Amino acid sequence: MIRVLVVGLGQMGQSHALAYAADPAYQLVGLVNRSPVALPDALAHIELEHDFETALARLNPDMVAIATYSDSHAALAVKSMQAGAHVFVEKPLATTVADCKRVAQVAMETHRKLMVGHILRHHPTWQALIAEARALHGPYVFRLNLNQRSSGPAWDIHKALMQSTPPIVDCGVHYVDVMCQITDAAPVEVRGMGLRLSDEIAPDMYNYGHFQVIFDDGSCGWYEAGWGPMMSETAHFVKDVVSPGGAVSLRAPQDIGSADVEGHTAADQLIVAPTGQGEVKRNFPDSPGHQGLCDRQAAAMARAIDQGDDLSRHVEDAVRSVAICLAADESVRSGAPVRLKP
Repeated sequence: MIRVLVVGLGQMGQSHALAYAADPAYQLVGLVNRSPVALPDALAHIELEHDFETALARLNPDMVAIATYSDSHAALAVKSMQAGAHVFVEKPLATTVADCKRVAQVAMETHRKLMVGHILRHHPTWQALIAEARALHGPYVFRLNLNQRSSGPAWDIHKALMQSTPPIVDCGVHYVDVMCQITDAAPVEVRGMGLRLSDEIAPDMYNYGHFQVIFDDGSCGWYEAGWGPMMSETAHFVKDVVSPGGAVSLRAPQDIGSADVEGHTAADQLIVAPTGQGEVKRNFPDSPGHQGLCDRQAAAMARAIDQGDDLSRHVEDAVRSVAICLAADESVRSGAPVRLKP
């Protein structure tokens, strides 16, 4: 049984903790949150600490799950692995490429498993999208977005996230990770644009952005993300991959709003349209929701620990995804394209 400590009890942290509490492969030994937090009944009996290092030293867990704000991910992951724990860390892996590489290096040096919260890797419809796209062969055009018309508590969450991370980085790493899995190619250039659409966020932050990325196999793509009560619900969910061999697309349920967390991963229909042929629609009526995906992710981490699964490609893609999204942020701020080092 894997003794796990969960750090950070916001929306994602609580979902991960619920997954561990329900999975017999785990024993949830502790929770850490800097401030008091209301917990669901399934977690209310678990001991809650307010200091991470105290909890890490006292509980000596086999694994630490990190769901804090992005700028603390690297330091917490390194401390956990150096203390002997495997690490699951929410995306993005870190807020600089150097920190991402440092976390990856520590995982290699300590022989600890490191998994990043790219939850789409565990979604059967997204897995099918990637497989079908690869079967069509590249080069590819990627057309991906996730806009959220958030208000009230959801907008408060987004404003808190934007204290350290813009939307195109926070959400973008998911979809760039999908691009990387499909192309197997290295990114060479990123071009980004963004705009601050609200006086409720810092003057140097923007809540809408999009970028284009070019890969060394000729593939290219764009990603778009916007947060806030001013965003449009129209075309908020676009998930297309196009190649000389045809196109593959995901279609989300039409009754889910853009700010609904279930809508971020919802995709119940895959449409495959090979060149010169008609569309083939594959339905996934039992696709997991948000909590179901967290459960699958927890199970995958348990298998990696118990069976010694090689996560090196996963970590490599996670580092590359952050590099692309941070280059997009740099391009937004500089107004110039950013060339990426091989």
